[in-house]
Amino acid sequence: MSTITARRRARLLAAAAALSLAASVASCGTGAGPETNASGSSAAAGNTAGQAAPQTTDSTTAESSPSGTPTPTPTPTPTPTPGKGPACQAVRCTSVLVSGDMLVHDELWEQGRADALAQGTKGLDFGPMLEGQTKYIEQSDLAICHLETPVAGPAGPFSSYPSFNVPPQIITAVQQVGYQACTTASNHTVDRGTAGLVRTLDALDAAGLQHTGSYRTEVDSRDVMIVQTAAAKIAVIDATYGLNGLVPEAAWQVDMLDADVMIAKAKKARELGADIVLGAMHAGDEYTSVPNAEQTSVAHALADSGQFTMIYGHHTHSVQPIEKYKGTWIVYSLGNAITELSPNYVVNNEGLLVRAQFSQGTNGKWTASDLAWAPSVMVRGPYRWCSAASDAPQGPCAGAAADAATRQRTKTVVESMGAAAAGAHELLITKER
Repeated sequence: MSTITARRRARLLAAAAALSLAASVASCGTGAGPETNASGSSAAAGNTAGQAAPQTTDSTTAESSPSGTPTPTPTPTPTPTPGKGPACQAVRCTSVLVSGDMLVHDELWEQGRADALAQGTKGLDFGPMLEGQTKYIEQSDLAICHLETPVAGPAGPFSSYPSFNVPPQIITAVQQVGYQACTTASNHTVDRGTAGLVRTLDALDAAGLQHTGSYRTEVDSRDVMIVQTAAAKIAVIDATYGLNGLVPEAAWQVDMLDADVMIAKAKKARELGADIVLGAMHAGDEYTSVPNAEQTSVAHALADSGQFTMIYGHHTHSVQPIEKYKGTWIVYSLGNAITELSPNYVVNNEGLLVRAQFSQGTNGKWTASDLAWAPSVMVRGPYRWCSAASDAPQGPCAGAAADAATRQRTKTVVESMGAAAAGAHELLITKER
């Protein structure tokens, strides 16, 4: 009897082991692989955005009902993450602020030198020039600048149009007012060749700013910039229409405007876990108030792909319309973030800050739930960026009448493609929580 009992026990143990192995294999086949959610990101990305990964139903994660049937473990409730900006109408929100060209000319670095001297320091300080943007940046989870030109060494020599080589202290100021990342693909990216391109990326790295659009190596050019906020992973795909006839040392050094290439990169961003993908286009006709055919065709193609959450642009040195195309916001041009005053083009002296709040729906997909814009103008004596929004967060800029004219001119252009009817509105930073 003792021999029979031992054999039976061995068979039972073998059967139990086989059942355990089968359950393990089944779990690896259905629960361990990536699951694609509604936005195209993987299960890992869903976890970043607050969605729970698929739950297994073995003895460690499920309880049995009286009939012996396993009861699945409930999916955890996402952690509320309201983000900065307007009141969040969903469980999770995050906001992104974008601005136009950081375009530094001679008069601006002379102002930077004067501001440094006023504080008893040597060199250049662009902080006072950009200080007005801080209120807006503080009320955003992520702020992205566009650095249009290459930078020189700290002591120069500096040069402006047509071949820029600007003070790197602008990058220090951008970081100090709160920007976390910058795009770098523009028609001036290779003004100073590979050396200028690399010098600029080195300066951005030294300041702790993430960047995309130009690259040191071919391997780097295949990467996607993804920035983590408290609630979401945000990718930025950047590209320029041209390089002013210059030819880079290697084609991969600068991202060129090509809808198919940008869409492929956006798909890669989704595969890497991006919840939100922004398309940044450096394109358009300068000093105009309407997008050209290239802008609209590329922007619409990006939106049609379903891979981009929002699209925005710069380069024209003028404010252009905001459009909601098939549910996707397109900001055609943000104008200038900072610039020397132009005696010929009043639109050159104006710009936009645009802040988009993104919310995660019950299906896991992130969409823009609020889009707000603030008009700006450069003033001189001293040179300063100044908000011309109707709540006047910095007080008067160029005077009440001039500020009102800037605001109305900007509003007319911004809303000329139906933005107001689609829900875009002026950003009144002093009225927010």
